[in-house]
Order: sequence, then C-alpha cells, then structure tokens
Amino acid sequence: MRRVLVVWCPDWPVTAVGIEAGVAGAVLARRGASERVAACTAAARAAGVRRGQRRRDAQRLCPDLVVVERDLDAEGRAFEAVAAAVAELTPRVEVVRPGVCAIPARGAARFHGGEEALRITVQDAVVEAGHDCGVGIADGMFTAELAARNGGGGLIVPEEGAAEFLAPFPLGVLAGAVPDWDSLADLLVRLGVRSLGEFAALPVDDVAGRFGAAGALAHRLARGREPRDVAPRAGLPDLTAVRTFDPPAARSDEVVFAAKALADGLHAGLAAEGLTCVRLGVEVEFADGGVSERLWRHDGLLSSPAVAERVRWQLSGWRLPAAGRGAAGEIAGGETAGEDAVWGGVSALLLVPDQVVPDTGTQRALWGRDGDGARGELPERVARAADRVQAMLGHGSLTRPHLTGGRGPGERVLRVPLGDMPLETRPEGPWPGALPAPAPSVVPPEARPVTVRAADGSPVTVSARCVPSAAPALVVLPDGTSHRVLSWTGPWPAHERWWDPDTSRRLARFQILTPRGAHLLTLQNSSWTLEASYE
Repeated sequence: MRRVLVVWCPDWPVTAVGIEAGVAGAVLARRGASERVAACTAAARAAGVRRGQRRRDAQRLCPDLVVVERDLDAEGRAFEAVAAAVAELTPRVEVVRPGVCAIPARGAARFHGGEEALRITVQDAVVEAGHDCGVGIADGMFTAELAARNGGGGLIVPEEGAAEFLAPFPLGVLAGAVPDWDSLADLLVRLGVRSLGEFAALPVDDVAGRFGAAGALAHRLARGREPRDVAPRAGLPDLTAVRTFDPPAARSDEVVFAAKALADGLHAGLAAEGLTCVRLGVEVEFADGGVSERLWRHDGLLSSPAVAERVRWQLSGWRLPAAGRGAAGEIAGGETAGEDAVWGGVSALLLVPDQVVPDTGTQRALWGRDGDGARGELPERVARAADRVQAMLGHGSLTRPHLTGGRGPGERVLRVPLGDMPLETRPEGPWPGALPAPAPSVVPPEARPVTVRAADGSPVTVSARCVPSAAPALVVLPDGTSHRVLSWTGPWPAHERWWDPDTSRRLARFQILTPRGAHLLTLQNSSWTLEASYE
C-alpha cells in the first residue's frame, strides 16, 4: 500500500465564488429543472442548510441565505494557488479535483523529518496562501481524504490501520467513489449493512457475486485497499502527446484548442494498447523558460473537452493581468496583453499519461450501440465527428436533449453541450398543474405572441378564480393568419415559484382546435403566447 498525503479545502465551491466564511451562503448547482445546494458555509450549516437541498428548502431554513450559481471554471482557476503552494514543497502534486490534491508521502516525509512534520508543513503552506485546509496521511487516496476531513484539520492513519479507521464511517462516504452507489447503498441498508466495517466483514467472493463490479470496488475501499491491484506492464511505447508553437502562442485559447486535439490522439494511442489513463500529466513550457506542471486525476476516461478544461485552469495561473506583467505589458512577439493573454507565450504543450490501467471497455447493446461513457450512448464514430464540429464551431455548437422535470413542454427538455457531465434524466415530481398527455409534437425555441378574441371581438381573459371571460372564438397566430376556434379546453392554472417574488409567475394554459391544427396557448399577465402545437 502506498502512503498518500491529501490536502482538502473545505467548502471549496463557496470559497471559489468569494462568499466570506462568516456569511450564511450557499452555492447552487442545477439538477434537472431544480437548483440544489452543492456547498454551503459553516454559518449556513448552523441554520440547517445541507448539501442536496432544494433552493427553496434552504431559504426556508435560512431566510438570509446568500445564493450564488456554481462556477466550475472559477473553482479550477482558484485552486491553482493551493496546488502551487504544495508544489513548492514537492513536485509531484496530483489534483484530484478542485478543492482536493494529493502527493506521495513516503519520500516527502523522509525529507521533512516524518509524516507529522510533513503534514504540518503542508498545512502551513496552504494557510499562508490564504486558504483553510485539512491534511491527512494514510494508506491509499480514499482513506487519506477521509483523514483530511476529520480530526479538526486532518490526522495521520497508521500504516495497515486503514480498515480500523474506516470501520465506524457510514456507507454514505462511498457516494463519490463508487458508480451507481445510490441503488447499491439502498440495497445494503435493506440488508442490514450500515457501516463500512460491517460491509468490509462480508466475504470478498460473496460480495463480488451478489453486487457485481460496483460492489467489489466499494468492498475494496471499505477494507482500506486501493480501488484496483497494481498491474505493471512492461515495454509500453511512449504515448506522450506533444504540440509545439512557433511563434509561441500568445493566448490561452490557442493552447486549449491544441489540448483538445492532442487529447484525441492520446486516447487513440491508449485505446490501441487496451489502456485508459486515470492520471494525466500536463506540462506547459513558456517562451521565457518557465514550466508549469500538474497531475490531474480522473477515475475513468478523461474526455477531450475535460482535458482542455484542465489545461485552461492550469494556464489561468500564468495568465497576464490587464495591467500587464512586466514592462509595457507585452508578451512574446511584442503583442499587447489582453484578458486572455499568457505571460511569456506558450512554446510547447505536453500531455503525459502518468498512470495507465487496463481498459475494461463498455458493453455493447444488442444493435451495436456503445454503452455509457464520455459521450453517453453515442457511437465512437459519431463522437469523433462531434469533436471535430465542436473544434470548428465551439463547445456549445452541438447539444443533446436531456429529460428533466417541469410543467410546460419547453421546460421538460434541457439541451447541454456534448461532452458535458450527464444530467439527472428522471423527472422530479410531482408537478401540480403540469400539461396532461399527450405531449405536443412541435415546441418552438421561444413562445411567440398570439391574439385570442371572443365572438364579440373582445380579448379573452381569465379571472383570479381561473374562469374565462368568454369562450375563445378567434385566434391570430404568429404568422398573422386568423383562424376560427372549433373547440377548446382549459384553463389549466399554474402558480410557479410563489416563494420567490422575483421569479414567481402565474399563468393559464388552453388547448384550442382550429382548421389549421391544434395548439397549446398560454395566458400570462394578460398576454397570450403560442407555447406548442399538435401535428
């Protein structure tokens, strides 16, 4: 077992967006159609706010709660200062994710006079950089991170003592380390297993046979073992991907674009060897002689957009401020510094597969479609074509629909760029006032204004008790054509976000049938709009 030191910065999403520690604040992340708490300050936790809560539940418990949308780019950029502080003590800094980094502990401990001296030295370095942290040392990454989160600033787990240390922890600590953990955890609780110690006591063969690969991985972690046994492989070719820039790249956009193309080639080379990379080294060489090196960990395939994103985070530490860095604020080639300029210019970019493991592959479905992966269920050839289009037109040029919760037809499908993290696909409910089945077949990107009049020519309205002022008789569609209403039904009232005066809205939906077809109309603030059509 390898000894690992983990640096954990508490509530990092909150720190990255600039919410002060004494303020009751929370960072929200969208899950489906709702916003949930991704992280919160200690003051918010004292009021009862917890991760995973809906926004309205958190604000009900803490009316003065300051809420900010989560910014993953800001988290990556801000964490560069922590990684740089740790890198001053040892060069092998591995960024697990923004807020958590790790280093091998054995060699560094010998140099600094022992594990406790190393732990205190690293903690002091991060605190001097302006960030609170916990530092833990243990056998393996999973145990070391839990040690960093406990003990009031972190602690040291003795060698061969990981299983004893982990035994009292609840099963929930495995949530971020095991795929499909929710369903597995629910099954274990129903079987009477509620702690890591109870789970670790089960026979290894029985766990693998009953719970599959996910259960075997969780069992290894519960016993204080690494996720997989060491599998050395001799004679591997050099799979390092290199791109040189002549003249040096003056803007980070150029380097990020090149990183995405390099990652494509790196993945192809690894696939030919039957391997996947779980720890990637990124080396950026600058024209002025500077070098930026970072290790990035990801349990699974680190997709090309994800590699490019981490290169952008790494470059942010070298990005030139608006006022310039040095005389006249110029960079390589004499160009004027800009917001996206890189100090000195980038002369070379290297992607080094630092830790590779056998690729277990994905199970192909009956009709040949690939299993879930970095691109969901897209076939590999489609994913390659999508990467090329995104490289030419931008990351947001290609999107995929994801089913979410909502009342209206336009709210139930959310489009996200290809390569982004998959969203929760199960609609959350119930949704009082939702449109009944069948769903309309044509939903415009935006609702378009229409006019609805009664037989006497007066506009149709709806009272506070949801009673129409008159039967709809004529509708003027967005193309300007007028049509007689053959039949209609409604209204279906909806009062959404009533707890938030800024975003609250009341509306009523009608279905009408005209000689041209059936339509879904919405009345809000005395204005009619065409929300969808039935064809």
